[in-house]
Amino acid sequence: MSIEDDIALLARVPALNLLGMSALQVLAIGAEQRDYGYGDVLFHENDIADAGYVIRRGSFRVTAEGGPEVVVGAGELIGELALIIDMRRPATATALEHSTVVRVSRTLYQRVLESHPEAARRIRDDLAERTNAATSAIARLTSKLV
Repeated sequence: MSIEDDIALLARVPALNLLGMSALQVLAIGAEQRDYGYGDVLFHENDIADAGYVIRRGSFRVTAEGGPEVVVGAGELIGELALIIDMRRPATATALEHSTVVRVSRTLYQRVLESHPEAARRIRDDLAERTNAATSAIARLTSKLV
């Protein structure tokens, strides 16, 4: 795949598209592609999370103990929070077929944000908006339960 293909893939991910083309180009150059076969584990629950993964091809089952199973496919980002904060993986991701991902390390992502402050502001504003929306939804549900 070419850098242009990687940029186009990253641009289709809403959380990354906010970065802008210049920042996406840097991400695409620094990211790495990895292949997984059926049943291969991308990461295990409680692993140290140091990267996010954009699925180029294939799909993964994401499961957490006691939680629902989620299937994610091409064009989706797994591990968005791992790009921003030190954390452990809350779930295990297992390939459901031959799959390819683009791995974006937290270090690379943070360097991009440092060198593109306008992109960092857009990411901050988006996270704040999504957090506020989630908080409002929880408050509405809580009021219905009381």
